[in-house]
Amino acid sequence: MYMAYGWPQVIPLQQGLCPSSQRVVFLKNVNRLLLIVSPTHFELWSTSQVMSSIEGNGCYSDLKAMSSAVCLQQPQHRVRLGKHMRDSDSVEREGENLQAVWSPDTKLIAILTSSFFLHIFKIQFSDKRIYIGGKQPSALCLASISLLLSEQVPFAGKNLSVSNIVSDNKHMLLGLSDGTLYSMSWKGEFYGAFQFDPYPLASIEDSLLPRTLDNGLSPNSQPKILMPNHIIPNKFEINQLELCLPLRLLFVLYSNGQLVSCSISKKGLKQVDCIKAEQRLACVDAVCASVAVEQQILAVGSRRGTVDLFDLAESVTLIRTVSLYDWGYSMDDTGPVSCIAWTPDNSSFAVGWKLRGLTVWSVSGCRLMSTIRQIGLSSASSPIVKPNHDCKYEPLMGGTSLMQWDEYGYRLYAIEEGSSDRILSFSFGKCCLSRGVSGTTYIRQVIYGEDRLLIVQSEESDELKMLHLNLPVSYISQNWPVQHVAASKDGMYLAVAGLHGLILYDIRLKKWRVFGDVTQEQKIQCKGLLWLGKIVIVCNYVDSSDTYELLFYPRYHLDQSSLLCRKPLLAKPMVMDVYQDYILVTYMPFDVHIFHLKLFGELTPSGNPDLQLSAVRELSIMTAKSHPAAMRFIPDQFPRKSISNNYSSPSSDSLSREPARCLILRANGELSLLDLDDGRERTLTDSVELFWVTCGQCEDKTNLTEEVSWLDYGHRGMQVWYPSPGANSFKQEDFLQKSLPS
Repeated sequence: MYMAYGWPQVIPLQQGLCPSSQRVVFLKNVNRLLLIVSPTHFELWSTSQVMSSIEGNGCYSDLKAMSSAVCLQQPQHRVRLGKHMRDSDSVEREGENLQAVWSPDTKLIAILTSSFFLHIFKIQFSDKRIYIGGKQPSALCLASISLLLSEQVPFAGKNLSVSNIVSDNKHMLLGLSDGTLYSMSWKGEFYGAFQFDPYPLASIEDSLLPRTLDNGLSPNSQPKILMPNHIIPNKFEINQLELCLPLRLLFVLYSNGQLVSCSISKKGLKQVDCIKAEQRLACVDAVCASVAVEQQILAVGSRRGTVDLFDLAESVTLIRTVSLYDWGYSMDDTGPVSCIAWTPDNSSFAVGWKLRGLTVWSVSGCRLMSTIRQIGLSSASSPIVKPNHDCKYEPLMGGTSLMQWDEYGYRLYAIEEGSSDRILSFSFGKCCLSRGVSGTTYIRQVIYGEDRLLIVQSEESDELKMLHLNLPVSYISQNWPVQHVAASKDGMYLAVAGLHGLILYDIRLKKWRVFGDVTQEQKIQCKGLLWLGKIVIVCNYVDSSDTYELLFYPRYHLDQSSLLCRKPLLAKPMVMDVYQDYILVTYMPFDVHIFHLKLFGELTPSGNPDLQLSAVRELSIMTAKSHPAAMRFIPDQFPRKSISNNYSSPSSDSLSREPARCLILRANGELSLLDLDDGRERTLTDSVELFWVTCGQCEDKTNLTEEVSWLDYGHRGMQVWYPSPGANSFKQEDFLQKSLPS
């Protein structure tokens, strides 16, 4: 779950040659590089946090001394690495930059001008590193940009307009206003136009569009619009192409609002004649489209200002429609959708509108952030579109033309409609409960950003206070950005991991603990964090052997000499969880392994502790459902008489405490209950964003009913689950469910 914080930063852009159209034509973020193409020039920026290197011998044991040595160094979030300015003669002769595309390897940039000249540029980075304060160079290098090709395309002079350009490693493809697809290579070879047949083979009569504007699931009872057959004329203009190479799909959007799904060859765009129309989507007023590859979801923006989500894995069926209608804004306020951008993990997406603002939504239909101020509950009381005194400080008041997330999901870059002199950068944090390991309810909740922790805690006045906890410069400068965060059971200790290593924070003493040896730190690539009492568990990726392992460190000392246990894993874990002395690890496709931990000796520097792991349960679950995004053990609320188990636990005492059930939140928002004894899974609800297991987790029962089993949150609001007494208290029909408004 994402949360925006702070006011957006501004990245100033180079002023062009006063082009006729004041706008940015292309925006793309790849490999920590941001490319911005304007009508007369383009710029290349770094999106990583950089800082001059630390002087020393590679080891540091005194964090206080280390922090003081770098206290004068400020992180530089954005640095321009290169630019290319076109002269006035070139612009007059060949036209302004109209469309652009960046090769997947980021080495080439192709730009099509308004006079249909194709320019191909090559990017090379120098060996000399940039100095950004201090005596040591940063990790950044300046980029040199050279023009490889400038040639007019064959279809120039035919009075045609073009769509955006899509590409793979060797070929480019664009759509023309006569309904054809034009193919080119990155070497400047023109293969010509392909007469694309827009009539899919799939039957169109079954594609029905529900007329609903709410943010929930599409109900079957809604009135339907039956789409007529042969609605796309042969000569209709192609407005947008959306290419998804991993799924071998190409989506063609026409100017009349129709969207066609096409299959492409295994060889990508090389064989244009192999592009076949497969299905016409249930859209009548589409203006843009964007694919979430991991989730296999297609988001389609409409002229009505709404966004439809389609499940590509389920025959392109409609999942839900999201809009601002529930918040009192209609299309008259926002205009049509102008652009859609998915977060890297595909759990959320940003929507920009033509006339005003942007909003970030989760897949389950929750509105996570919006630049449009909420002052009314109906469209009649919503602000008017034209700028006024009350809204002059609202970002993107003139509309949003382009958006891009960074590769980690911490930054959203946006261009205001009609602007070419700046980019707005919105900062986002991630809730560690959504994909983390802690189901305990704390006084404090932790949200993590790219270089900090945002600790939310309640005051005596019942008001929430947010503390920005900056990570030590000595750590984050070398291991930016933050990747994983986990809180101990009592909430007093935090474990934080960047690209390498990890650090611990004591909330009471306000002190950090780090590895004393940087070489040990750099050998750890954390892929997951857990707390088990006073032990922090690290899921480590071993680059040299392409394997995964669990590392167990005591919280009092981060060093190889204090390592309690090293447990090799079979593969990369999907999700993990811990409860008391039990650790849950799941592998693809859906194998569940549960380990029991035994500690011998005192967990102190002088106690010589020894830790042993034993497997107590293994399950292989056959399912075609979406993969798990989070799992939690569920402690027994009622005594268990017996447990059917093929594994003998080390002791009868530990057997009685072993959880026999767990909750599963899948990537598609489905929440289910898994019985670890027999492997049966029961679906509970859908469209869930977060959930919290409360039974047996919280000792303080004053603020929460003791019988509450768990809570979940989605577009319906907060749902509280209670088990009812009976022979089988976890039987699905025995659940009593109470929904609370969000």
